[in-house]
Order: sequence, then C-alpha cells, then structure tokens
Amino acid sequence: MTGIGILGANGRMGRVLIEAAHLDSDINLVAAAVREGSQWIGMDAGELAGISKQNLKITASLEPNTTQIDAVIDFTLPDVIEQNLAWCVANKKAIVIGTTGLNDKQKESLERAATSIPIVFAANYSVGVNLMLNLVRQAAKTMGDTADIEILEAHHRFKKDAPSGTAMAIGEAIADEVGRDLNQCAVYGREGDTGERKHETIGFATVRAGDVVGEHTALFADIGERLEITHKASSRLTFAKGAVTAAKWLVGKPAGLYSMQDVLELN
Repeated sequence: MTGIGILGANGRMGRVLIEAAHLDSDINLVAAAVREGSQWIGMDAGELAGISKQNLKITASLEPNTTQIDAVIDFTLPDVIEQNLAWCVANKKAIVIGTTGLNDKQKESLERAATSIPIVFAANYSVGVNLMLNLVRQAAKTMGDTADIEILEAHHRFKKDAPSGTAMAIGEAIADEVGRDLNQCAVYGREGDTGERKHETIGFATVRAGDVVGEHTALFADIGERLEITHKASSRLTFAKGAVTAAKWLVGKPAGLYSMQDVLELN
C-alpha cells in the first residue's frame, strides 16, 4: 500500500483526488491538508469529497501524519509551491505536482528540489492528453513545414491561468519538433489589423466558460486540408486517477524531475 498525502484537499481537484485515492485498492490516504484557518479543518476527508466517511480528519498541514506518507500530491496554487517543495525535501517525500501557471523562479525551485527528491511534474495527468502530446509531435514532424499551427483550449470560469498548462505543453511539444522557440513564436491574442499570418507563429486561443472541465485542440491547417487533434475531458476524476498512478510509480525512484510521459512509458 502506498501512503498518500493530499495538499489543497478542499479544492476542486483536491476533493476528486480524495475520491480517486479511495477507489484505488493500492492506495492508503493518510493525510489531507488545507490552508491554516480553513473552515474545513477537522472535517472528515470523505465527507468533504462527497463520498463515504474515511475516518481521516482534514488538517492544516501534513505534519501529523509525516511518517505514514510515501508520496504527496499537490494541486494547489503557485504561491505555495515553494513551501510545499521545501517540506517534501526536508522530510524526504516524493511529490506529484499538478499546479500550473508557475513563474520562472518557481520552476527553478522545482528543478532544485528535484536534485534531492523524486518529483513528477505535468501540466495534465490524463492518459489521453499525454498520448495527444505524442500525436501532435508526429503531426508537426509531417506537416510543420507547410501548415499553420493553432492551439485552442477551453476551461471552466474559475481557472486562473491562461493559456492552460496543457495548451502550453502542446505548444512546447510542437515547437520542439519543428525547431522553433515557443517564447519567440507564440501568439496569444489577435485584434485589429494584425497583417498576414506569419507561418512560423503558433497561435493560442482561450475560452473560459461555465463548468467546462477541459478541452484542447491542436490544429494543423494547410491549403486544401486541415488536421485537428482534440482531447475532451468530461470528469476531473480522469486527472485525479492519473495523479494517483503517478504517485504509486514515483515511490522508490531516485531523485529527479519526471513527467507523466515517463510514468506512462511514452518517451
């Protein structure tokens, strides 16, 4: 059994992670933490997640259950990523991170922590999206010299970062395959007289609306034809199950920064 500690247990993903841990017979959920002062402290984790009672109380940190934890799963916010990493390094705990929207300083902290502990960091933990990353590379290799490339993504109204981490991962995979620097060729919005489209650009279009879980399309448009590679998620449980799978895989691995592609052996 793998002992799992969940950070951000009261969030949209946190609650689904509790459910995913409950559904996996190889997982023992031993800790579920929220921010200090949260109204959820002391509540049963199962009741918080809307499932059966788990006899595990929500706490303000992972400290009470440190010795039982084999791996931590973190889908919180960028502003706490550094302190979460510091705790895992100090306590020698593996960590799976699904937090997106990290700045350069936070990414550096991630890389630094990975010299001490094993970390899986991915923009998306679904099997389908990670397969999609391989498929867009194939499409870019074949069509990248002639096709215009656009990435379209849609998420719920509560998502704070844009474009999504998954959209950026798709863009980075394509740019890498065609030998472009995404920082130089990405276009994140168009308005007014923008002039003729430059072939080397990779465009991003973002939708935020309602309760859309997540939709991503990579569009390769040439004269006379276009190829669209699309992934649509209908439940956050897809991502949560993937993160739990990553946590099980990560335990016992040497220090390093791993991806979901590594977990699924897609590299």
